[in-house]
Amino acid sequence: MPSDVKEFLRQAAMQVGAGGSAGFVEVCIMHPLDLVKTRLQLQASPGAGVAKSTTYYNGVFDCIRKMAKAEGVFSLYKGILPPVLVETPKRAVKFLTFEQYKRFFMFGSDKPTPLTFSLAGLGAGVTEAILVNPFEMVKVTLQANKNKMGQVPSTWAVTKQIINESGFGLNGLNRGLTATIGRNGVFNMIYFGFYHSVKGIVPEYKDPVQEFLRKVGIGFVSGTLGSIVNIPFDVAKSRIQGPQPVPGQVKYRTTFGSMMIVAREEGFGALYKGLTPKVMRLGPGGAIMLVVYDYVYAFLDDYFK
Repeated sequence: MPSDVKEFLRQAAMQVGAGGSAGFVEVCIMHPLDLVKTRLQLQASPGAGVAKSTTYYNGVFDCIRKMAKAEGVFSLYKGILPPVLVETPKRAVKFLTFEQYKRFFMFGSDKPTPLTFSLAGLGAGVTEAILVNPFEMVKVTLQANKNKMGQVPSTWAVTKQIINESGFGLNGLNRGLTATIGRNGVFNMIYFGFYHSVKGIVPEYKDPVQEFLRKVGIGFVSGTLGSIVNIPFDVAKSRIQGPQPVPGQVKYRTTFGSMMIVAREEGFGALYKGLTPKVMRLGPGGAIMLVVYDYVYAFLDDYFK
């Protein structure tokens, strides 16, 4: 086997291993905040014709408290199986394709530029979204279920129900695909673009603790910025993939159409529902992923030399 092909395969294997490890660690730690974010995004404002009740959530901690009381403490991990099943290959694909897209977007430069990192992140996010959208559809369906944990149908049962009722297409298991592409594409464009650009500017520390904190800090800001910019796509995705307000009637169909409905009926601020838990998750979660990736990649690189 030619040496350049062997080196490419070695790097690809390390990118897959490091990316998969990063995704698995992040989802296990941060999933409850993703669930809270989805619940907040799914509920319409009381002024939009929805009566305020005991199941209306007034923020992150109110949602956690009411869920734990009505559905059980472990309800905070509803829908975790789909992301656990997909997170390792999902993050592996994201980091692998990011590295490959970087080569494509060099535009003749001898080293990556901020534009290179941003466009590579966009490409990686779009690729990731296409692969994971069916899992997202199942996850949101499970997260929207307000029954106690023992009464919630299994992941496989929900998947079969969606397929039997609506099929695999854009009205079924792939519902909300364009919203997922917009959400993941925009997030990763900012996430990777900011992280790698700033990491190259801020000087490295020789002290391992200071260097660790440098990476965590840059990763936290990267995840926070990406979350703030892409959340309208996330709200649209939750509304499209979640239960419709009136059973049997599809109110939220398209990405931008759903955004317009939410803004018109509930106010522009409703497009930022779930921002707090999203930032609480993807700020530190984004830092966790990038730092775990960097350290696992370095370990594998040293191990397989």
